[in-house]
Amino acid sequence: MEVDLLVIGGGINGVGIARDAAGRGIKVLLCEKDDLAGHTSSATTKLIHGGLRYLEHYEFRLVRKALQEREVMLRLAPHITRPLRFVVPHDASLRPMWMIRAGLFLYDHLARRDRLPGSEALDLRTHEAGTALKRDYRAGFAYSDLWVDDARLVVLNVVDAAEHGATIMTRTICERLERSASSWRAQLVGDDGTVTEVNARMVANVAGPWVSHFLERSTPVHSKRAVRLIKGSHIVVRKLYDHPYAYLFQNPDGRVIFSIPYEGEFTLIGTTDLEYHGDPEKVEIDQAETEYLCSMASRFLAASITPDDVVWSYAGVRPLLEDESSDPSAVTRDYTLDLDDSQAPILSVFGGKLTTFRKLGEEAMEIIAPLLGASEKPWTETAVLPGGDIPDGDLARFGADLEKRYPWLPGALVRRWCRSYGSRVSQLVGAATALTELGEEVLPGLYAQEIDYLINNEWARTAEDILWRRTRLGLHLPADAEDTLQGWLERERPIMGHR
Repeated sequence: MEVDLLVIGGGINGVGIARDAAGRGIKVLLCEKDDLAGHTSSATTKLIHGGLRYLEHYEFRLVRKALQEREVMLRLAPHITRPLRFVVPHDASLRPMWMIRAGLFLYDHLARRDRLPGSEALDLRTHEAGTALKRDYRAGFAYSDLWVDDARLVVLNVVDAAEHGATIMTRTICERLERSASSWRAQLVGDDGTVTEVNARMVANVAGPWVSHFLERSTPVHSKRAVRLIKGSHIVVRKLYDHPYAYLFQNPDGRVIFSIPYEGEFTLIGTTDLEYHGDPEKVEIDQAETEYLCSMASRFLAASITPDDVVWSYAGVRPLLEDESSDPSAVTRDYTLDLDDSQAPILSVFGGKLTTFRKLGEEAMEIIAPLLGASEKPWTETAVLPGGDIPDGDLARFGADLEKRYPWLPGALVRRWCRSYGSRVSQLVGAATALTELGEEVLPGLYAQEIDYLINNEWARTAEDILWRRTRLGLHLPADAEDTLQGWLERERPIMGHR
């Protein structure tokens, strides 16, 4: 197979580069050794945010870039994003009021805001967000950021890349790269043992936590850059409050954690920041992290949280750009793009975060496009992601219209599909005119037709892919749901259903 660009890595930065490149007419192949968003990119705090606390580390350029992306993503993906209002209860023993006020002033003015409201002071004794807090917290502030379904953001970028001509190979590892003056010869091995030989004019190494390991193991290239692996863990508990606000809690150790309404019935709390020296494949939350998150949230919330309240947890390894910081929380969230063009070029991405993936893709293309003779004109800032072409970005009105168009669909199903697939709900429904025509209800609210859509259009293969990344149904279903679905896949879709 001959391609212009081989992208290694199906996390958010890899898929962002693949999408941008494919849209410029570059022949792209993306390979990912596991599932799309199978690691770091589905283990985030689910935010597109400027990073209020990064201001304390004087990362003004990064914060500005990130703040700009909030409005962009709200336009491009109104189905999988939503504005979220954060409340910061003031703790006088930690940061003075003037410091928080000054930080929020910068946060409001470092980048233009069209749709997200600015910050404001709150009287928590009368504001509804104060009802969930201990009575000691009488004053606070509110500011805006953006919630996002992180795993679906990855998948929709891949769908768009493929629709622009990219070839996508999941569960396929790049075993070896051999370099010549003008090209790379890659050996790609699928999980079924199938070997694919690829000639590529250029390689983008976007392997996230494995970026340095990939260079050392599979290429003749060496880089002076490195990543520092920082583990971030989250817990999910039953809904702690009924209002729509999220919280940012300041803690005595200088860190902050978030408490966010999640999936209607739950509250998401995170994250930790710990140096990680193990295998990124095997990262897990530990008991100390669970206790830490419970303890820090309980400092502020009226309802005390214990590890027994945790219904789900997850952990991911952030590949942060190595710097001299001794504090994991202070390690920069910025990124660098490292080009080696001594022969056929290879671009390696060190660092980065979910919020800035699109800008990272654009900056990568400033390097890649001239080398491949492709268009240097940016395009992704105004191109909606698949399903995002919703009139005026009004998801509520669009969902109401869908309920009228498909009166035979349960309202809860329409709303979930609307938030996941946006305008592509019509493709999912297809020619069906009754609930029975969606096929077997394999699990409550999950029909065969949606499973087939995810397999055929979104590279899903296993029950885990479907229940925890393409959807979040795993959180709402019985503990044995994953085994039930996996068994169904292996019986009914045996080619796609193997793990």
